[in-house]
Amino acid sequence: AARNFTLNFTITNLQFTAALAMPNSKKFQSTEKVIYHYVDPLLQKSSIGPAYIGCKVMAFRSKEDRDDTGVDATCSYRDEPSDPKFNRVVVYHELSNMTNGITKLGHYSLNSQSLYING
Repeated sequence: AARNFTLNFTITNLQFTAALAMPNSKKFQSTEKVIYHYVDPLLQKSSIGPAYIGCKVMAFRSKEDRDDTGVDATCSYRDEPSDPKFNRVVVYHELSNMTNGITKLGHYSLNSQSLYING
């Protein structure tokens, strides 16, 4: 069985544009690919790594006068008896450590108070 969890964070060096609000735009799709490029390896290295299936960016949101961009993603993992158990607190701490205290995601800067994981 597959289960989902939400992953939210805010990028402080990605200015929100109208194109980011449209999932069919080239800007949304190219930014989404970059997010996957950075997020997927982190979750694969986390405690749920062997059970991790992937994430889907659901939306980019305007934050604080469009200077920052919020990212809303839904991520999936297998929930089989032999797979690692999902613990949102553990995954939060692992992602925090892997992003320098929730400040860096590749070339993106993050709002250190913005990481949210809900399972």
